[in-house]
Amino acid sequence: MRVIVVGLGVQGHKRRAFAGEDLVATVDPYNAAADYREIKDVPLDSFDAALCCIPDEPKFEILEYLLANGKHALVEKPLWTRTASEIDELGRLARAANVVCYTAYNHRFEPHFVRMRELIASGELGRIYSCRMFYGNGTARLVRNSEWRDSGAGVLPDLGSHLLDTCRFWFGDIDASFKLVAVNCFENKSPDHVIIGNEDGACRIELEMTLLSWRNHFACDIFAENGSAHIESLCKWGPSTFTMRRRILPSGRPPEQAVTLVQDDPTWKVEYEHFKGMCQSRAKTDLSNDIWLRDVLAQLEEVVLEQLRRRRRQDA
Repeated sequence: MRVIVVGLGVQGHKRRAFAGEDLVATVDPYNAAADYREIKDVPLDSFDAALCCIPDEPKFEILEYLLANGKHALVEKPLWTRTASEIDELGRLARAANVVCYTAYNHRFEPHFVRMRELIASGELGRIYSCRMFYGNGTARLVRNSEWRDSGAGVLPDLGSHLLDTCRFWFGDIDASFKLVAVNCFENKSPDHVIIGNEDGACRIELEMTLLSWRNHFACDIFAENGSAHIESLCKWGPSTFTMRRRILPSGRPPEQAVTLVQDDPTWKVEYEHFKGMCQSRAKTDLSNDIWLRDVLAQLEEVVLEQLRRRRRQDA
């Protein structure tokens, strides 16, 4: 498969590395190292698929062009569009051309995320009472120095999209009634710390995200009828540990099983191979998850921005 990378920033360089010999060209309007300035400059007969590592604003236009011309497309999360109907349109175009439109959520290929999904699906935990996740990195200053990144709802669509997608990956269809619990702009103009929660579904969910965790970190705690399951860190920030504890009745210290991984981040390579497999098999594009995520994030973003406007009026 012949691929191009569209957007030669941090993510684009990662995608280019893992595309390896499949790569035939790069596109970026600002990076002088790219082969082309615009996607329409690339001859259509020179590539089969595009890895789109681009800001939110041009995503719909670029994806529409690729799909309408029969090209497979991987796009970095989240698949943001002005309206849900535009995501519907991208799905229709992909299915009509029998090509794949795939949104990259590489954490779905994190070994302990797969392990958690399998454990939940097994029913071994019994009824799940609550799921709490924390995702933090230390990129506040980098975001502040980027005009397009330090805007809008900030960390919410960036890390929140990962956390919401992980909930769907583990639990399947979940209630969409997420509420804003906390929002802060400690160092940036846009939110660099957000907590959202959902009390209306089958289990309680709390998701915290921040750009102020100077040691990058991920943590998850799931508490359930028959025990609990925990993830501490990701492979890229390792060591990464998965722990399952089995409940002792009526009470007592539970026996536990722990698996610790010390390895490089495997997700980019595995996800690229997954995308290639989808393209080769002409898998049917289904963007229903993207529509769900867009609607939840759009609703939360409106609340976040209104709260920020109200604070600024009070401070004026």
